[in-house]
Amino acid sequence: MAFVSWKEIVLLTGLVAGCYWNSLSCGFVFDDVSAILDNKDLRPATPLHNLFLNDFWGTPMTEVTGVVGRAELLSSIFLLAAFLSYTKSTGADHSIVWTPIALTVVLVAAATLCKEQGITVVGICCVYEVFIAQGFTLPMLMDTLRQILRGKDGFPYAVLQTLLKLIVLIISTLLLVIIRVQVIQSQLPVFTRFDNPAAVSSTPSRQLTFNYLLPVNAWLLLNPSELCCDWTMGTIPLVDSVLDLRNLATLAFYVLLGLLAHHGLRYRHNSAKAVVMALSFMVLPFIPACNLFFPVGFVVAERVLYVPSMGFCVLIAHGFKIVSNIGQMKKISWLMIGVLLTTHAVKTFNRNWDWESEYTLFTSALKVNKNNAKLWNNVGHALENQNSYERALRYFLQATRVQPDDIGAHMNVGRTYKNLNRSKEAEEAYLVAKSLMPQVIPGKKYATRVAPNHLNVYINLANLIRANDSRLEEADQLYRQAISMRPDFKQAYISRGELLLKMNKLTDARDAYLRALELDRNNADLWYNLAIVNIEMKEPAEALKNFNHALELSPRHKLALFNSALLMQESGEPKFWPEANRRFLMYVEEEPNDANGYFNLGMLAMDANENTAAERWMRKAISLQAGFRSALFNLALLYSQTKRETDALPVLDELLQHHPEHIKGLILKGDILMNHKKDTRGAKTCFERILSMDPTNVQGKHNLCVVYFEERDLPRAERCLEETLALAPNEEYVRRHLSIVRNKMAAMSAAGHALSSEKGASVSSAKEEKPQGVKEAADETAVGAKEGRSAEAVGKAAKGEKNARKSSGGAADHSEPSDGSQSGERTTAKSTKDIKDIEEKRAAALKRLEEIERILSND
Repeated sequence: MAFVSWKEIVLLTGLVAGCYWNSLSCGFVFDDVSAILDNKDLRPATPLHNLFLNDFWGTPMTEVTGVVGRAELLSSIFLLAAFLSYTKSTGADHSIVWTPIALTVVLVAAATLCKEQGITVVGICCVYEVFIAQGFTLPMLMDTLRQILRGKDGFPYAVLQTLLKLIVLIISTLLLVIIRVQVIQSQLPVFTRFDNPAAVSSTPSRQLTFNYLLPVNAWLLLNPSELCCDWTMGTIPLVDSVLDLRNLATLAFYVLLGLLAHHGLRYRHNSAKAVVMALSFMVLPFIPACNLFFPVGFVVAERVLYVPSMGFCVLIAHGFKIVSNIGQMKKISWLMIGVLLTTHAVKTFNRNWDWESEYTLFTSALKVNKNNAKLWNNVGHALENQNSYERALRYFLQATRVQPDDIGAHMNVGRTYKNLNRSKEAEEAYLVAKSLMPQVIPGKKYATRVAPNHLNVYINLANLIRANDSRLEEADQLYRQAISMRPDFKQAYISRGELLLKMNKLTDARDAYLRALELDRNNADLWYNLAIVNIEMKEPAEALKNFNHALELSPRHKLALFNSALLMQESGEPKFWPEANRRFLMYVEEEPNDANGYFNLGMLAMDANENTAAERWMRKAISLQAGFRSALFNLALLYSQTKRETDALPVLDELLQHHPEHIKGLILKGDILMNHKKDTRGAKTCFERILSMDPTNVQGKHNLCVVYFEERDLPRAERCLEETLALAPNEEYVRRHLSIVRNKMAAMSAAGHALSSEKGASVSSAKEEKPQGVKEAADETAVGAKEGRSAEAVGKAAKGEKNARKSSGGAADHSEPSDGSQSGERTTAKSTKDIKDIEEKRAAALKRLEEIERILSND
């Protein structure tokens, strides 16, 4: 091994840092999104053993894994380390040193785990052992083999030593290959003609094109002036005939490769050894990605040239060394190498800016190649992520023109039309994509003939049309069609479960989620969705169990935290309150700007009679969401119950400013004005407003009657109570009050007193019981079935997942979504605590009624 001085190390480090420092300001783009940002394996809660079951993208290796699925840089580090370790396996006395060999085996395994190409270092070690360590040339090796086969002189010791070392390496390699094959269940990855057109072409187009790709890759090494992040689809036209002039490039490549191999394998001098090692680094690591032995998921990929570029650099350096030792060529050679390093450094620096964002990356690729529909799609995706849908649509449409049979492009067009609220055009685009899908062939496995993400056309089309309630069955048919084509299509079960929930087919929805869980039991969202179905099916215990399953897999799953806490809160069981409180606190840590979390913390505090904490949480909720109806009402109620009626009035004014139709707020305000402020006029206004909105409101009507009595207008009070009794003939307290008023009127008439001049008394908001839900619950803060990623984006990794918020139950008078809009009322069964609370309120109301009756009777 050559000695490297510290000056050379500093120079090399400085050169590399200078070329790449600007890349630090670039974002995550292209494969980074799937491999890093969306990769669940990188999250702290994911078990470590998943790293050995899933590929580099976080996808189980039993599903769509190819040779491009690992990191070149990390694999290259272990590959070089394995090779360097192997070079130490021969002692000074030419004996075998086993420690470096054992270390080599470990490093080969590490390189292979990072990227499958890492296993090719075994071939490099074999070349090194035979042609460098043992000093064989190809003629010598052939001669030795002939002698062995003829039985002359037995096995030379050097040959035995070489065979022993290589057998250990080869056996280790075979074990790695067997393990890898078992992991992918002995199946090669599924690729389509969009990924690699030549792979599905007929003879001789397939062979001619794959061989032509070799000089294309060699040219990228020699002249990397036009680089492209994606070489799939129509980037390189097929070589359909032997008369195609591009075959001359293939011929020239093989001739040059043959000359270099002849020079390296025939001679024993150092120049030949340098060439042999350079070729081994160039050729062997490239073999798994060359398409000659099995198809891969790309036409050309610059990343797979990383290790081969090491051998290419060795070859260039060796050539420079030879030329620089030729008299007058020394200065010229140094000038040329200087120009080469400078131009490549500048090119690298400028190329880094192309990777600043997805938009800059894909637009730079379009400058090189305009025949790749995937590039047009990905520029569209970048614009789509910026919510620039009109511009994105132009790129997606261009993709359909470049590649009319590209299913993904038509899907992207449909999705963008949907984002532009152009549903008709979106459906037409999805139908075009659906028509391009391969037809089912009886007896043939459909999944082997189509890219799984293309099946999302059925999901996307169904998601579009199910917005129309009259087409729900049609949407369900599309989901079932997708499942019939691919029975392990998890997303189809998830989306169908959401639809069935909407159709109120709860048993079928549960079955759909259970089937999805059979395919992926470690999906927290699935357990969450199943819990939502359990809530709809009135199975709170089962719902809580499934929420807990979701939280075991994802402890900070926001929706599971919130809804499980809400379920425990609504159970009426005080033993659940501490855990509910803990989950709401975790939720507000995750969503500090969601007023609903703080509101429910306030409700829990009110349940526990922790009034100071309840006030604090309610105030926090109101500060985050102006006009938060339930928070405002319950804060006012809290003040009223704690004898702070003066504080309650401004809160009620704020509530009624945002929600003037809030009947309970009006009743509470009227009650405070009557009993604590002695403001009969203000109370009367409140009760009259209630009746203007709901003339049949018994409570408001009765309280207005009490106001008439307070105003000493007994005839009007009598008529009012008669009308109230007609509205509620079974309310005994109204009948009693009417009787009292009539008796009073009769007594006053007999005494010759005016019926409308009697002095009234302080009157409470008389009613049989408090309004249902005097302490309002928060069903507006419940959330429902979470929509799964439908992977609509095609041509790159789909992003993100969408959550549909939905009521999951609760005893509230109205629901109130986070945007403040009003929705319908929901009722739920009363818990033991609810019944107890109602009885307590009933007793308090009866006590106040008795006081009213006493006052009326005394008057």
